Amino acid sequence: MAASRTDLLAWLNELLQINYTKIEQCGSGGAYCQILDSIYGDVPMTRVKMAAKHEYEYLANYKIMQNVFKAKKIDKPIPVDKLTKCKMQDNLEFLQWMKRFWDSNYGGQGYDAVARRKGVPMEPPATVAPLATGRTGTGLSAGSGGRAGGRTPVGGFRSGSAQPNEAVQQLQGQVRELSTHLEGLEKERDFYFEKLRSIEILAQNQLEQLEADGKDDVTLREIQKILYSTEDGFEVPEGGAVDEEETF
Repeated sequence: MAASRTDLLAWLNELLQINYTKIEQCGSGGAYCQILDSIYGDVPMTRVKMAAKHEYEYLANYKIMQNVFKAKKIDKPIPVDKLTKCKMQDNLEFLQWMKRFWDSNYGGQGYDAVARRKGVPMEPPATVAPLATGRTGTGLSAGSGGRAGGRTPVGGFRSGSAQPNEAVQQLQGQVRELSTHLEGLEKERDFYFEKLRSIEILAQNQLEQLEADGKDDVTLREIQKILYSTEDGFEVPEGGAVDEEETF
């Protein structure tokens, strides 16, 4: 029987000495990388972004993870496109598989997760799960206009007048407008993200072909450097650029 979400989170937090509160946070890839490190002890944890907040950081983590799968001959596809969306069901299924793999391969040796991260403070990563639309938020629904605990309702008006309803309706309209706007921004982000992914795959495939022929291309290397750069100053991540073998 597959482990439950509660059991998985308890196991994950204890093993890695982290404080995840939901399965979706595994979508950043950092926890998956360190689960593998607890088994093999040779994952380059200094390059794993355990508190990743951006999708390009997620992708860098999955590149490291796929390198490990390749080196250890682990015959399991990694659904990167699904996992990076930080949806609960996709990450639950993959974490359940990771737990079964860990149960079968962990040798029982002691594992100091904090030391392997060089003592870097661990904060749960951000998730980029799509915003729910059509919701107005707690306290702004039509049935929540009454007083609670003697407080004055939204807008500063006391109950019993028509003004509070008008104020709530205005706020509801603003929330709906913001939700629509944010949904549009998310779609736009995904649109450009897919373009970058296509460029990345194209550049990597071309470099692999050139390497097979004993050649290289400086321009493609520079494109990769830009794609894998970090947020602060767009510098190359610690440990250098992502290894050439780190491919999807």
